[in-house]
Amino acid sequence: MSKVVELFGQSVAKSDVNWQEVVTGQQCVYLNKKCYKIRKSDPDTAIGSCTVLYGRELEPIIICPTRLIERRQIFIDCFHLLTTHEPGNELHIVSEVSIPGGSVDYFLVSAKDGKVKDFVGIELQTLDTTGTVWPERQRLLKELGVSRADNSEDSTKSFGMNWKMTAKTILVQMHHKIHTFEHVNKKLVLVVQDKLLNYMSREFKFDHLRNPASIGDSMHFHSYRMDVQADKSYKLTMQSRLSTDVDGIGLCLGLQAEARVELEQIIQALQAKISASTLFVPV
Repeated sequence: MSKVVELFGQSVAKSDVNWQEVVTGQQCVYLNKKCYKIRKSDPDTAIGSCTVLYGRELEPIIICPTRLIERRQIFIDCFHLLTTHEPGNELHIVSEVSIPGGSVDYFLVSAKDGKVKDFVGIELQTLDTTGTVWPERQRLLKELGVSRADNSEDSTKSFGMNWKMTAKTILVQMHHKIHTFEHVNKKLVLVVQDKLLNYMSREFKFDHLRNPASIGDSMHFHSYRMDVQADKSYKLTMQSRLSTDVDGIGLCLGLQAEARVELEQIIQALQAKISASTLFVPV
């Protein structure tokens, strides 16, 4: 059975889906346009895999950031961080904006008469995979009775989750960007699945983060779980809110996991060079 459980934003548990039409159309239901994740070997074909089952318990793991904008709930959950928003102002969602420190996925903007009055930066991060999900995707199409251009479902190639690199990379990016937001007294929110936040909390120093979050902090973590619905499809539901500031993100990176990894590397390098010839003998 295929481990892909959501394709082009549609749950494979749904019984009323014309899968041939979905796969042919390649439309992402969240963006209302073609899925942007395409095969490198075939740019005309969108992969469309949003969520897969992974791990010993075969839990749903989101692998496409766009999956997080279901119902646009993540934007609603950031309204309270628009601290100078006033009734009568318009709300806008602006994507892909470059700032000092990098590009931000979305901005929730409060505006009046075409003038920006307040804003919140929103970054999305899901798990990066290793290997390839394509054989699982093709296996799903076979199970759904959808025609396929190849029979990759017979491949023995598999995929994994790049937990460490995903967590480390996004924390480093947040450390760069939060300097800008804190300098202008605005908020930055990182939206993740609860599984990824749990990993970060274990592998990095997170015990100093405020839980529940404090509206006065510049850096916020919003995590969401995948709840199973009556029709066996999944719905995003907020799991937790944490917060800190630029110094707090520095602590996340500077202690625990990073230090432990670096220490292990140094110890291994030293042990490889220790020998009788390196022994220190006082003269």
